[in-house]
Amino acid sequence: MMNRPVISLTTDFGTGDYDAGVLNGVILSIAPEARISVLTHDITPFNILEGAVILSRCTPYFPEYSIHVAVVDPGVGTSRRGLAARLGRQIFVGPDNGLCTLMVEAARKEDLPVEYYALENEIYWLPNVTHIFHGRDIFAPVAAHIAAGVPLNALGSPVVDPVLLNMPVPTRLENGWHGTLLHVDHFGNLTSNLTAGHLEGRSNFSLQIQGTTINNLTTTYGVAQPGSLICLLDDSGSLEIAVSQGSAADRLKAGVGTEFDLVFQE
Repeated sequence: MMNRPVISLTTDFGTGDYDAGVLNGVILSIAPEARISVLTHDITPFNILEGAVILSRCTPYFPEYSIHVAVVDPGVGTSRRGLAARLGRQIFVGPDNGLCTLMVEAARKEDLPVEYYALENEIYWLPNVTHIFHGRDIFAPVAAHIAAGVPLNALGSPVVDPVLLNMPVPTRLENGWHGTLLHVDHFGNLTSNLTAGHLEGRSNFSLQIQGTTINNLTTTYGVAQPGSLICLLDDSGSLEIAVSQGSAADRLKAGVGTEFDLVFQE
């Protein structure tokens, strides 16, 4: 573990109440040397898929063995497990509901170790655990104890069947792809599950979504006229639908889970 461990926070708590802020206090009370990094507290409420996407976009840029607390937890207080996991070079702490799916996939692609532990040892939880705030009472203190040197295998028994999301997979069409939107960012840009690899170096296509057609690939936002609907490859190499200086989400009435067809033009 690094001398000043990093703990990141990803939640759907928002920033208008105390919920997000109290996690910082819990962590620093147990591990005052920890450095806390907020990825976002603005995941769409209860949207586990969106939380998984945000984690997958951010965690590769963190130092090795950073601890990532993720709390998008519609099953809080039920029989769903809490989980601590070593996923390659990163550590995940949160509900066992699929939030770590893309982190798991990334570790497996690199053939890195993956191991999971159920959060069963209450000695590392805050006293008087509630049924509705496990972010404060369980996940934040567990992350802080890991930062302070507690090994994962002290937290509970190994898990062999973690919950993993059934991620939307692009479907091959006769001359193109059927895709799905995975994320909507602050600007209303729509990230899909198609990547540069699916385009096969081709930039001429017709994309149909929500009754609207967008033609061809644009290199960047600024080359398009303001208000124009465009497609481009984002900073991660994923196909993105955007409006130059506007919101594609608002224009198309589209969001996470919206499907579309992309047909290559000969």
